[in-house]
Amino acid sequence: MADKDKYSYKRQSYFRLLTYALPYKRKLAIGILAGFVSAGSLFGSLFWIKPFFQSLENGGSATAIVKNETSHKAAPIAQEANPKPEEAVVPSSGKKDENLLQMVQISQKIVDYLHINVQLVKNGMMTWQCLLIASSMFILLWFLRSAGIYVNKLYTRWVGTRVVADLRDKAFEKLVGQSMKFYGKADIGQLISRCTNDTGAIESSVSFTIEDATRCPIELLSCVGFVVYVSLQNENMILPLILLIGLPASVLPIIIIGRRIRKIYQKSFSRIADVVTRMHEVFTGILIVKAYNMEQQEIDTFKNVNRTYFRTVIKALRAELMIAPLVEFVSVVSVIIFLLYCCYISMPISDIAQLIVPIIFAYRPVKDIIKINTYIQRSMAAADRYFDLIDTHTEVTEKPGAAELSEFRSEIKFNDVVFSYEDKRILENMNLTIPKGSVVAVVGETGSGKTTIANLIARFYDVDSGSVTIDGHDVRDIKISSLRNHIGIVSQTTILFNDTIANNISYGFQSATKEQIVAAAKQANAYSFIMDGRHSEGFDTVVGEKGSKLSGGEKQRISIARAILKNPPILILDEATSALDTVTERLVQEALNNLMENRTVFAIAHRLSTIKHANLIIVLSQGKIVEQGTHDELIAKGGQYMKLHDMQFGMKKEEEQSNG
Repeated sequence: MADKDKYSYKRQSYFRLLTYALPYKRKLAIGILAGFVSAGSLFGSLFWIKPFFQSLENGGSATAIVKNETSHKAAPIAQEANPKPEEAVVPSSGKKDENLLQMVQISQKIVDYLHINVQLVKNGMMTWQCLLIASSMFILLWFLRSAGIYVNKLYTRWVGTRVVADLRDKAFEKLVGQSMKFYGKADIGQLISRCTNDTGAIESSVSFTIEDATRCPIELLSCVGFVVYVSLQNENMILPLILLIGLPASVLPIIIIGRRIRKIYQKSFSRIADVVTRMHEVFTGILIVKAYNMEQQEIDTFKNVNRTYFRTVIKALRAELMIAPLVEFVSVVSVIIFLLYCCYISMPISDIAQLIVPIIFAYRPVKDIIKINTYIQRSMAAADRYFDLIDTHTEVTEKPGAAELSEFRSEIKFNDVVFSYEDKRILENMNLTIPKGSVVAVVGETGSGKTTIANLIARFYDVDSGSVTIDGHDVRDIKISSLRNHIGIVSQTTILFNDTIANNISYGFQSATKEQIVAAAKQANAYSFIMDGRHSEGFDTVVGEKGSKLSGGEKQRISIARAILKNPPILILDEATSALDTVTERLVQEALNNLMENRTVFAIAHRLSTIKHANLIIVLSQGKIVEQGTHDELIAKGGQYMKLHDMQFGMKKEEEQSNG
């Protein structure tokens, strides 16, 4: 993909992220409004800076009130405070300035509104009451600013965190909906990383980005606007000119380094996915790791993968940390140049403070805006990977207006079915009929397509051509949930969740009563081991990850109990006894016989002894049916089934003789 297309895709990812915030626009609006309150309070408080510094210039807490007969603005205040109406507020330097006068006037209005009888000016000086009222106004403005910042952060971070929670929900929903073909080639560690690390990076970025982006630009505009306003009032535009030159100089490194940060973080997210993948593989296969004394080898491999990730993160960190010092350096140089200019023109301290303080206040929002760029680059690197996952479509889609399968009446039929997996042909012109109430078994070498037939019945995959029908209805025309409600599966690899035995039995049937669960366990020959004391909490025993607290036979019987409770008319069995000892196999086989009663069964057979009584046995080879019939018919033919039979039972006899 060309660089231009990459940047276009990143902008697309950014705007797609914003759409996730739309459902929470009210909270976002409150946060933005609070940002305006914060910025407005800051802007208002800046007007009080010069009067306070003039107080310092004129001797501390009292401000000189000198006579100025030409001034008439102070007359109403001076009349009340002092019988000489000609008094007016001017700086002690003698230069006409109305800041102090305005400060007294505002204080007088507050006193009048509250009906408080206090003296604001006495003997040509501001009283402490006047200064206290003016200070209270400043404190009130700053309180409004602090409250605005709090509300802004609270609501914008809430929106950011909620958005990422929605992203995680969407990712999980998308992954659960993907087809089995997707999972056949997916790296589980990579998927976990995209759902956790990538969304985690988006979360830390989006939460702070929304907060800073809705407040900092407004605060920065308030500070810059105030500086421009004062400069226009004083007819001195040198500081705005410095800002005009300094700000672009500060932004330039942000743009240059930002692109580098984005590329490095893309690599880092890929590297952390490698770390998660390695951990997942080792922990899943820990038995083999220990059995072959590979602990140290795996530790060394993991350290190498983790070290690669570390180096990538440090590269991004170096680039990220370079931005703030560069901007700070440019800012300090700009301020020094301005101070030198102020010394050159002998500008009063109060005038300098009125211009410098806003610049100091502006430093924090500038710094936060710089962080916004870093956050955006980091989150976009993660968002690209996230949306790449979201835009993957392998779902088995349901047709609009798909029909309900109310009941299974007649037969399951394969009509010239062709199916391929990643350019490898698995089934070739498959024709097969499974009548209701029959037991149909399939045998064949590994990779012949046995499991594929079962997956097509349950519509975990769609055929390339031909059709699979139930009672004459193409499964693609039936609602997926309706179809699978009629199918129960007991697989060779038992899947249990880290939950109680009862909840594992009732999985998919949450409305089941305790009596129904117990009845299913009894039919599955599971009740005895659940309640005989081996598992102290009985049906409330938590089975552990993947059923680690249960034996293989116990797990299989829990799985059979789950299928019994579902009570499906169609049953798919992937030989559930092949890895069990003789005693446990007998118990499990009895449970399977209970499960198979009055059901249509499609059985994938590994042990031919378990399918002798099947109504139909088909033999697969390279995706084609090469033989079919009953057990006796196939033995009589002397074909491939007989070879498989003789191989298995011949080996069994040899084992019995050697043991005897």
